[in-house]
Amino acid sequence: MSDRRTTTRTVALRTHALRTLVGPALALLLVAACSGGGAPILANPTAARPPVPAASIGPSRAPDPITVVLPRDDRPHDRLTEWWYYTGHLRDSSGGTWGFELVIFRAERGQFPVTWASHLALTDETGGRFLYDQRGEIGPQVDQAARAGDGYALAITGLNPLAGLMPGLAPATPGASGASTAPMTPWVMGGLSGQDRLSADSAAAGGFGLALQLAPTKGPALHDNDGYVDFGPAGGSYYYSRTRMTAAGTVRVGARTLEVQGLAWFDHQWGDFIAVGGGWDWYAVNLDDGTDITLSLVRDSAGGYPLVYGTLVEAGGTVRRLDRSAFTVTPLGTWQSPRTGLAYPAGWVVALPGEGLAIELRPSVADQELDTRATTGVVYWEGSQVVRATRDGRALTGQAYVELTGYGEPTGR
Repeated sequence: MSDRRTTTRTVALRTHALRTLVGPALALLLVAACSGGGAPILANPTAARPPVPAASIGPSRAPDPITVVLPRDDRPHDRLTEWWYYTGHLRDSSGGTWGFELVIFRAERGQFPVTWASHLALTDETGGRFLYDQRGEIGPQVDQAARAGDGYALAITGLNPLAGLMPGLAPATPGASGASTAPMTPWVMGGLSGQDRLSADSAAAGGFGLALQLAPTKGPALHDNDGYVDFGPAGGSYYYSRTRMTAAGTVRVGARTLEVQGLAWFDHQWGDFIAVGGGWDWYAVNLDDGTDITLSLVRDSAGGYPLVYGTLVEAGGTVRRLDRSAFTVTPLGTWQSPRTGLAYPAGWVVALPGEGLAIELRPSVADQELDTRATTGVVYWEGSQVVRATRDGRALTGQAYVELTGYGEPTGR
């Protein structure tokens, strides 16, 4: 694995899309809230610290890497950056198909309170619509682990508990920055060993949401063999996935509530790392022969790809690491956002010659861009794909999600 670990000194540090940028942005969310104004986060002067209890100094920690133990490590960790990330594909009883994303980010920065953000997205693949919303929250109350037994439980209400402590603090619009003083129905995720529950509902775009029960069909995949990705002098990240989970429940769009079933993918990543550099492309593919593949292509600030790797999970659950020589990814076109002006690749051919695989990915809906500058400081594209593939000449279908970050500075707000 030296091809990866010796080339990450100034890379956009990540083993999985936008997530590594979220830590600094979340820390700045607190500063923005304390400023009492509505200016962009980075435009606000540094504010006096709010009167919150100082973090206690815990026992010394063993040096990384330490063994990943599940289900213990489903829970939050006292690390700089962490996220729990679900994407998936659903079908309703009338044959309509849907993609979804639900993620919660967690960040610790010095003596500031722990900060959180959450993104919810629903792709109406049949109707050609993309809906999304976002929330932010400050404080330890998001972690509901005491109620979860051996599992984990997170609940984002968008409530800012510091509002009453800071005279003149202006609450933001719920669903925009997520720093509200009015209670909202929480966005919830949690479970035990992959027996997970997701629930989130938004008033944005006429109203949409989801409520799903998930169950794994394979064991967890520890990336980079042991579940720890070493970034060298820039830190490191623990990283595992449940690549194929059954999903059942409902989606809501406006006044319609639809029974759905399908598949989901779960990523959990945490560590003492902060992003620097360019951006990344992340691919998660479920083929109908039971093969699951994830690929990460990380760019540096000069546009090179010093960090390229992947993981393949066989139908029987065997996990294999893929280095950069095992695959190629060829873009087929571009799409430009009418709101931000950013241009993203759109459509790819993924080839894994050693597996006899050629996979074509096409976005199910062209516009699946999320402007989350209010909560995480970034704009990114993440969306469901139409999959056509062959293995040794035999046709396959499947499902996939792709995430794209770092494609320039947006021109609009």
